Amino acid sequence: MGPEEREQALRARLERIEALERELKAKESAKKQVPLRLSATLWSEIAAWAEEDFRSINGQIEFILTEAVRRRKGKKE
Repeated sequence: MGPEEREQALRARLERIEALERELKAKESAKKQVPLRLSATLWSEIAAWAEEDFRSINGQIEFILTEAVRRRKGKKE
């Protein structure tokens, strides 16, 4: 994959991520604050993942939890 193709793929991925984040924000008008303790190792892993996905760490944690809930609901139906 050449540099231009890689850049196009990254831009497309970023657009999909931004669309998902806009969708999440539109669905939720009020946010709840939750104190959370994580090990340094887990924090580092989530931080690296968030950077790859162009999200904040908080946004990444919310994304992970949202996906887990969606998968759980899908298995029950």
